[in-house]
Parts: sequence; C-alpha cells; structure tokens
Amino acid sequence: MSLKTRQPVPGLTVATLGGTSWDLAGQNPENFSMVVFYRGLHCPKCRISLTDLNRREADFAGAGVSVIAISCDNEARALAAKNDWGLDNLNIGYGLTIDKAREWGLYISTSNGVTSIGKEEPVLFCEPGLFVIQPGGDLYMTAIQSMPFARAHFEEVLQGVRFVIETGYPARGEA
Repeated sequence: MSLKTRQPVPGLTVATLGGTSWDLAGQNPENFSMVVFYRGLHCPKCRISLTDLNRREADFAGAGVSVIAISCDNEARALAAKNDWGLDNLNIGYGLTIDKAREWGLYISTSNGVTSIGKEEPVLFCEPGLFVIQPGGDLYMTAIQSMPFARAHFEEVLQGVRFVIETGYPARGEA
C-alpha cells in the first residue's frame, strides 16, 4: 500500500513498555505525531538512530511533536533495546504485526540469522520508516527505507518541523 500525504494514515494501536496501549487516533499533539518504525533489538543501526532520537525527544516535545518508536519485537526484546540502548526518554511500542507494517507501506525482511552484534533476527520484521502525522490523522511527511541504512537524521527532521510550524509550509507529494 502506498500512503499519500494529505490523506489519512491507517489506524495504529500498539502496546507500550509504559504498560499502556498507544493509539494514534487518541493522540492530540499540538502540531504533529511522529511514528518511527525500527527494525528491532538485532539492529546496530537502529541503536544509533534511536539513541539520537532519545537525546532529541524533549526538543520534539518542545516543538509540539509527540514521538513513539515501534518495532515488531515482542515485549522482552523491546525492553532489552530500551535498557541496553539507554532509551529512557522515548515511548517504545512493540508487537507491530507484519500485516499492519505492510498496511503502513513498510518493507518486510526475512531473517539472516545472527547479526554483527550477536543478536538473532526475527523470522520477519519491518524495515525503518518515519511518519509525521497531522493532528487530524493525515500524513504530512514520510521516509521509508528498504535497508537499515540511509535514514532521516533527526536533527534535520526537527529543523524541518520547526520551519513548517513557523511558516505554515504545506505537505508535499500529494499528487
């Protein structure tokens, strides 16, 4: 499925490590919700990316952007990532189904076994994706990868979001 900017995104509800259920429809951010899908505990690039996002979470909150990071990992693997990677500021969702990942247009990969950091890849998992969603549920911006490399840099995303808020810059890519 290909999502279009200025159009509604699919529904999304996941369990979080905070012990609650996170539902996109129930979010009420000042400016945007930002959903960051990551590959999981097995991915060293995810560790780098989410560690950076964790450092900037307060900056996003200050810009009126609520943030969640979600993977297909089960609760134990998501908790290990949170603890091992020091993700004390991020809301971490887990248990994303492969069907839901596909509905969001994410690429799905199969296991290659043990990764360079000694973690077993799940049988199936999603590749990275970043979605910035307007309060009404319409897609504002997305970046989707088929590999763990070439991700959006969160400092640039934050600068872009601030620019959008200050200038009212419209969503692009709608045609």
